[in-house]
Amino acid sequence: MLLQDKVVVITGGAGLIGQSISKVIVENGGKVIIADIAQELGQKIRSQIDPSGENSLFVKMDIISQSSIAQAIQKIHDQFGRIDALVNNAYPRTASWGKNNFYNFDFDDFCENLKLQLGGYVLTSQQFALYFKNQGFGNIISMSSIMGVYAPKFENYEGTDMDSVVDYSIIKSGINHMTKWMAKYLANTGIRVNAIAPGGIYNKTSPQPQSFLKKYRQCCTSKGMMDPEDLNGTLLYLLSDMSLCVNGQILVVDDGWGL
Repeated sequence: MLLQDKVVVITGGAGLIGQSISKVIVENGGKVIIADIAQELGQKIRSQIDPSGENSLFVKMDIISQSSIAQAIQKIHDQFGRIDALVNNAYPRTASWGKNNFYNFDFDDFCENLKLQLGGYVLTSQQFALYFKNQGFGNIISMSSIMGVYAPKFENYEGTDMDSVVDYSIIKSGINHMTKWMAKYLANTGIRVNAIAPGGIYNKTSPQPQSFLKKYRQCCTSKGMMDPEDLNGTLLYLLSDMSLCVNGQILVVDDGWGL
């Protein structure tokens, strides 16, 4: 039970990756807080992963609203008396997300997505860091991407309506450097900050095109596109006391895609 009694907040806990990591936290003895704007889905996921309701909590939280985050922190503290870790995992985006061709660019949409994703991670981290500093300890983990570490392999998208847009790479590289900056800034406060940079995640409900999956697999060393569960081991390591001396790191989990 690597996370015995640890209280862990997952933003976007009702999403594709969020559901998986929320479940594994409970399975490893932790208490998970599903923080999401999707209240009905969040409550449903909570009941699925923790039928007794003793080891979980749903809080409605908007990661670009300071008051919403502060209210969520207070609610969590009132119930558990402490918060051990925050996992920045939310993935808010505009209706036009992924459609910004570099030569035909909607700048307003670009700025809105930077606010929603990168801005939301910064604001949420800042609010939880204030709580952690007062508490004397804390752990911040952000979900980034290999697109924040490496240049895209644009050839993999040829023949599909998919693309690797500039917004995504800028946001994810920003999350990576935010992680290093915060780890240094928060030194000697008892707070550590790390990130996970996953490779592509297969979406069972809305599968990626076969031509893309085949090309992507050829870039990897054993599996290709991963399942959300493939991130669980790395997350458990960063949440647990096994990684107490790991700080300011970006852990790439990509089945060798970046080699």
